Amino acid sequence: MNSNPAAQKVEELTAELKHRLMVFGGIGLLILGAGLIAAYLVYSGRQVAIDTAAVSAPLVNLAPTAPGRLNAVYANEGDTLPANTPVALVGTEVLKTKSAGLIVQVNDAIGAQVAAGTPVVTMLDPGTLRVMGKIDENKGLSKIAVGDPATFTIDAFGSKTYHGVVDEISPTSARTDVVFDISDQRPTNQFEVYVRFDPSACPELKNGMSARIWVQTP
Repeated sequence: MNSNPAAQKVEELTAELKHRLMVFGGIGLLILGAGLIAAYLVYSGRQVAIDTAAVSAPLVNLAPTAPGRLNAVYANEGDTLPANTPVALVGTEVLKTKSAGLIVQVNDAIGAQVAAGTPVVTMLDPGTLRVMGKIDENKGLSKIAVGDPATFTIDAFGSKTYHGVVDEISPTSARTDVVFDISDQRPTNQFEVYVRFDPSACPELKNGMSARIWVQTP
């Protein structure tokens, strides 16, 4: 044991510095390894990237079955309501939530006439949130299958990675998003790919947030 206090302090600081270098070196190796794995998957064709994507959920419109005057509104945007909760009164018809969900839009023009089928309140079920991406048919669509694992990032949260599974691939193309290849003027159709994830594990994700998807293929 070193009896010199100053020398002993130097030894302790040196040991601590070595420990920190080992820790940070290990983290660096992990980051480098993750990067190399991602690069391998991309260049080996085992990963399909979908750059145009967003978090989305089916919207539920609550509308009267008959025309009438909008007499009252009982809900506000941002409210989370249980099923069978009154949200508006049109004429004598009480509009109620069909399932639990989040109110995202409200027509609060009290006194206005509302036609049958016109939404007064729009809501969504946060539990149905998925990430929907659009991919050109010639950019790896044929490699993607339902059940493939996927990762995605959200623009609002930088490089944080989320995990999910391909839940659905649209059976028809998104006709309004046809892209033309300049080389031969042949149309390139886009298809929608949906990735399911656990919304309860990441409550920070909101409907409409921009995203990028990477699908791991066999």
